[in-house]
Amino acid sequence: MSHIRSPQLPGPTPAPDDDKTPDEAAPPEPTSEAGSPDAAVTATAGEQATAEAGTETEPAPGVETEPEPEATSEPEAEPAAKAKSEAKSEAKSGSRTESAPEAETQTESEPATKSEPMTEAEPEPEPMTEPDSASEQTSDPGSNPDRNPEPEPESEPEQESAPDAQPEPTATSAPAPSPSPSPSPSPTPAAAPSGWRVAHPRAARALTWAVTGLAVALVMFALLVPNDITRIEFGRFLRIPAEGILVAGLLLVLPTKARRVAVVVVGVLLGLLTIVKVLDMGSYWTLDRPFDLVLDWILLDDAQSFMKDSLGGAAAQAATVGVILLALALPVLMTLAVVRISRLMVRHRHTAGRTLLVLGTAWITCSTLTLEVADVPVASHSAATLVENRIEAVNDGLKDGEAFRKQSAVDAFADVPPDQLLTGLRGKDVLITFIESYGRSAIDDPRMGEPLSQTLAQKTQELKDAGYASQSGWLRSPITGAGSWLGHSTFLSGLWIKNQSRYANLVASDRLTLTEAFRRTGAWRTVGVVPGTQMAWPEGKYFGLNHIYDSDQLGYRGPKFSWSTMPDQYTLKAFEELEHGKKDRGPMMAEIILTSSHNPWAPIPRTIPDDQVGDGSVYHSLQKAEGKNPTEVWKDPLAVRDEYRKSIQYSVSSLVDFVAKHGSRDTVLVFLGDHQPNKTVTGDNPSHDVPVSIVAKDPEVLKKVADWGWTDGLQPAGNTPVWRMDKFRDRFMTAFGPQGETAP
Repeated sequence: MSHIRSPQLPGPTPAPDDDKTPDEAAPPEPTSEAGSPDAAVTATAGEQATAEAGTETEPAPGVETEPEPEATSEPEAEPAAKAKSEAKSEAKSGSRTESAPEAETQTESEPATKSEPMTEAEPEPEPMTEPDSASEQTSDPGSNPDRNPEPEPESEPEQESAPDAQPEPTATSAPAPSPSPSPSPSPTPAAAPSGWRVAHPRAARALTWAVTGLAVALVMFALLVPNDITRIEFGRFLRIPAEGILVAGLLLVLPTKARRVAVVVVGVLLGLLTIVKVLDMGSYWTLDRPFDLVLDWILLDDAQSFMKDSLGGAAAQAATVGVILLALALPVLMTLAVVRISRLMVRHRHTAGRTLLVLGTAWITCSTLTLEVADVPVASHSAATLVENRIEAVNDGLKDGEAFRKQSAVDAFADVPPDQLLTGLRGKDVLITFIESYGRSAIDDPRMGEPLSQTLAQKTQELKDAGYASQSGWLRSPITGAGSWLGHSTFLSGLWIKNQSRYANLVASDRLTLTEAFRRTGAWRTVGVVPGTQMAWPEGKYFGLNHIYDSDQLGYRGPKFSWSTMPDQYTLKAFEELEHGKKDRGPMMAEIILTSSHNPWAPIPRTIPDDQVGDGSVYHSLQKAEGKNPTEVWKDPLAVRDEYRKSIQYSVSSLVDFVAKHGSRDTVLVFLGDHQPNKTVTGDNPSHDVPVSIVAKDPEVLKKVADWGWTDGLQPAGNTPVWRMDKFRDRFMTAFGPQGETAP
């Protein structure tokens, strides 16, 4: 509020040790013009105040470095501002100038009406905008007693009258013309901004624009980047995202409080969306499918093992920590980016609104006309589509569990008496062997297929020389890249086990597996040889295995070869010593999983004479002498393909050599790949096909599958029929059941 000034002449000014500050004493009403005694006293007081301020030509308000000590009842936080205001007021009007020494010369015989205003403390001035200095000088100071003539410290410097200017006229006299005002020193301003931005304005401006650009780029990346790394191309980042336009428009119209909440929500969701896309990139690269947000978390452990084998322990640990930090940082970075963009839009609301209108119109136009850039639609809604697909996938996964349980309950062989199961194989040793990552690409790819074809042809001839015949075909696996146990369980159960949920439901059911069928007959001892299993495997009981040989029970004392715990040649030798080579044993059925062709496919062991294998200790020197560093191999995709091909050659050769050497007329070998390798080997859009072969000495065995249309030898022809892997169980059990009439 304004000070209420009395139109009277100034009364006695309190001394420095008085209880009142000069500002609290209202000036008395003047009774005459400047020539009156009171006016002279006032003028003398004004001149004395000017002399004391240390200037000869003009007062210097606001430049005193040490204000006079005054006892005041006002708050201590305001003395400096009050002193500046008083100094300016004194410079404007001699009739309002107060100086303690000269004021004491005034008599105390003034009328009571003159001193009466001094008994009231003036209200504390409120901040207000100072009127224009020119209008202030020409206005009548007495015409409005409530007007506050004291300027704010932050306002423009006031113009003061020249040193020889006459005192300002009182309310009873006509205003005298004053000479042109001259600029006077402004009040002491607040500390000017300083620092790096003030010293380098251009660099600060460039930094501001750069940070804003990064925020926009980060948000656009989250909205437009595809979730398949093979589809990342420049044209996809030139699209117009519908989600960005809608969210930006929403943030622009929301009230302040609601917008603060919305930017955090949007930022966190964008961060989570980016994490999902990164998970999908890895899943598409290895499994050729998106990441299952409910079931695939178990695969992250395998991903860490792969990094450890291919990059080394320290690098894998650093990569793991980096991934965790990135997952935590992405929502924070996205939130900060959205906050910055939101503030920029609000500061330039009209420009932002017009820009969004233009972009929205462009999106509708491009969508209607289906415009494309490099075969990519300009109008994008990929982020919304991805979220919708994820929601549908979760719902489908929940529904799939119930559907799968109903499907698994329907089994044509569930009620077949044990004595009618697999009658065509009674007395035979049946070896069901999986070769890790043995896929169709190893045969069809010209770079890999030619040398592998030579190996398959050579091994086919070796089998013939040993009295064996073979036939081969194609099976379609439910997986690619990883998840071997899903392929194994699909082959053995006759059900399409495409995810972890189905696998969990399968092993909790009473579905008859091929291995359990052998055990149920009582005609075979069933064993499992699983060198890749390094912990308890309770599911082995479900698969009907009488005994399981894992990595500990196989007695290996050599080094690991990347992920593979032991070379395939050692695995087969240990099987021969522990089970197959026992005297006076009965028929057996063995499930054998060979792991030397598991990625990262370096280093690869080489075949050595059986009498040199021993307990595997020999492989320490062999690995150091010939093993390749996987870190170096994985720098070159061509080198990766070459090493993969060599690993398949090694596994096939080890298996065929074992059968040719230790097999008999009663040996029946069924071997196949569990899935295709990852896209580093297969390239984009690979098939899920894997080779499968049956080898036997007894010609009656192959006669039972003669109508399958398979190819003679270990290499299936390109036009050989392809079956789904879950169809093999029923076809096999039908072919080797009573007269082949068991299955529908």
